[in-house]
Amino acid sequence: MAEIAADQTAAPKSASLRTVVAASSAGTAFEWYDFFVFGSLTQVISRTFFTGLSETAGYVAALALFGAGFAFRPLGALVFGRIGDRAGRKGAFLITVILMGGATFAIGLLPSYAQAGLLAPALLVLMRIVQGFALGGEYGGAAIYVAEHAPENARGRSTGWVQTSAAFGLLGALGVILVTRVTLNAAFGPEAFDAWGWRIPFLFSAGLLGISIWMRLKLSESPAFAKMKASGESSKAPFAEAFGQWKNLKVVLLALVAVMFAQGAVWYTAFFYTQTFLDKFLKVAPETINLVMMVATLVSAVLYVVFGWLSDVIGRKPVLLFGMALMTAAYFPGFHLLAKAANPALAEAEARMPVTVVADPDDCSLQFDPVGKASFVSSCDIAKTVLANAGVSYRNSAAAPGEAAQVRIGDVIVASQSAEGLPKAEAQAVKAEVEGAIKSALLAAGYPEKADPARMNLAGVIGVLLLFVVAATALYGPIAATLVELFPTRIRYTAMSLPYHIGTGWVGGFVPFTAFAIVAATGDIYSGLWFPLAFTAISVVTCLFLLPETRGRPLDA
Repeated sequence: MAEIAADQTAAPKSASLRTVVAASSAGTAFEWYDFFVFGSLTQVISRTFFTGLSETAGYVAALALFGAGFAFRPLGALVFGRIGDRAGRKGAFLITVILMGGATFAIGLLPSYAQAGLLAPALLVLMRIVQGFALGGEYGGAAIYVAEHAPENARGRSTGWVQTSAAFGLLGALGVILVTRVTLNAAFGPEAFDAWGWRIPFLFSAGLLGISIWMRLKLSESPAFAKMKASGESSKAPFAEAFGQWKNLKVVLLALVAVMFAQGAVWYTAFFYTQTFLDKFLKVAPETINLVMMVATLVSAVLYVVFGWLSDVIGRKPVLLFGMALMTAAYFPGFHLLAKAANPALAEAEARMPVTVVADPDDCSLQFDPVGKASFVSSCDIAKTVLANAGVSYRNSAAAPGEAAQVRIGDVIVASQSAEGLPKAEAQAVKAEVEGAIKSALLAAGYPEKADPARMNLAGVIGVLLLFVVAATALYGPIAATLVELFPTRIRYTAMSLPYHIGTGWVGGFVPFTAFAIVAATGDIYSGLWFPLAFTAISVVTCLFLLPETRGRPLDA
């Protein structure tokens, strides 16, 4: 791989800044498309590859697999960061796009659980790991490449275009999914997309891969790296220099805690956990979710550049802090408003007829089972499983020891039953009976099975999402310029990429999984928000007091 990168360094022709920005952003957008198609099809993937698990366990497993791709991003950052700092920026992120496109195309060809059993999810895990590994080397290379070409007074605006690549990638993923779903529904019925149509967005990536490779082959090496390479000042050991010297390591840690904790939490809450919340808890139709997310994402594409430009004018730090602070204040009020706008009948039922599970605490298990091993056969567990699968929020109240669980819906009481010690068939019958009784009581109390499009305040839903988008783009727009300016050229790729991908991968990537798991464990559909809120609050304090202003720093300093 190093030889490939070295060959690219020797390219004789220098591209214009416009070409550099366009080629870097387009290639990165294609990679984000590949990565986000998976996150946008979590429900279908859970049914296709995890049919051996219960509904909630399968959904959690699919969200965990979405996060698994992020878990390997720091490893990719290290591997490709070393290549980029030693052999060249261009070659490193040319390799990453080939790996990403190949893995995404392969997902579209994988057998289902029904066809291949455990081999199917195992192959899916492998492809997600390859995707995460590749994306770990992509972003840092593209952001650095553009920043090292851009003039000092336009670095925020120029790298803001790289940030739009995430928006266009997500927009492309949502758009292809929506067109495929609508087309297949009209031609073959709604079952076609879930049966085989979900593969089309993955297979579509083959064309994007070809375009991306062609565009990046036309680029030459960045001037800052070429100058450093020619003078013999490139780092021989970027790992040791970036992480073994305290003067550099402390900046890596500062970038992670002061910036990337918040970026991961805010961005993935705004663009991904909102989808989980609308789908699983508010029961909004997938087509509607895709539509509102496309509107939000389209607006974000403009705002990344606007906030990047603003950071060139007033500084990086004020813009970053504005985004963090706004989202910190908006987490809980925003999601409550989202519920009232998207599913007013649900919000009204929760206020008028709150649900309480009254049970012996010793009879209750943690409602979190990502591998499907827990049986959940006690009277408490059966009741909570029904409510979790229905996406209904509930409170917990302790009953006397040994007393069977009850579900109180307003003044209505539904008795649960235990299936402990019963044969499998009888246990399933007991669960079905309890589920039927609870669901009937919920319907009678006004809890809707799905969000009613006629009552939905679509403008209100979009308005809340746009509030989140403003926060996310204010934070994300100046990040590339900020991170590039924090580190010296000789170790920039390695030192910048690791904190970025720990923040986005280990914090952001696991927001949907962890937040949903917290909700499943507590019964409160808003409790999962504590996870991203905690990371955002840490960054607000650290950024305010410790992060230096980097606007105007020369990159060769």
